[in-house]
Amino acid sequence: MLINIFKSKIHRVKVTQAELNYVGSITIDEELLEAAGIMENERVQVVNNNNGERLETYAIKGKRGSGIICLNGAAARKAEVGDIVIIISYAWMTPEEAKNHKPLVVFPDENNRVVK
Repeated sequence: MLINIFKSKIHRVKVTQAELNYVGSITIDEELLEAAGIMENERVQVVNNNNGERLETYAIKGKRGSGIICLNGAAARKAEVGDIVIIISYAWMTPEEAKNHKPLVVFPDENNRVVK
C-alpha cells in the first residue's frame, strides 16, 4: 500500500504575476523550486492565504533569482498580484518510508528569495 504524504512546501510567497491567456500552471523561481525539491512539471497544490482558494496545477521553472510566482491560465482567476500563497508538493510512499520522511519547508523572504 502507498499513502500520499506532504513532501515539501514553499511557505508564504507573494504572487508577482497572473497571466490568464497562458496554457496553464504556476511559474516559480528556479531557486525556490530547487530549495523545496520540486521538479519542473511536478503536480503542486496552491493555497491562497488572502481568499482561501485552493487549486492544483503543475510547476514551471521561472528565471533563477527573479522571485517570480506567476499563476497562469485558469489559475490566474484564483489570485491577484500581491496575494500570499503556499505551494505544496506531495509524494507517494509506503507507510514505512513515511515514518522516516522529513518534509522540506522553505521560508522565503518578502521578495520571494530563498533565505540561507
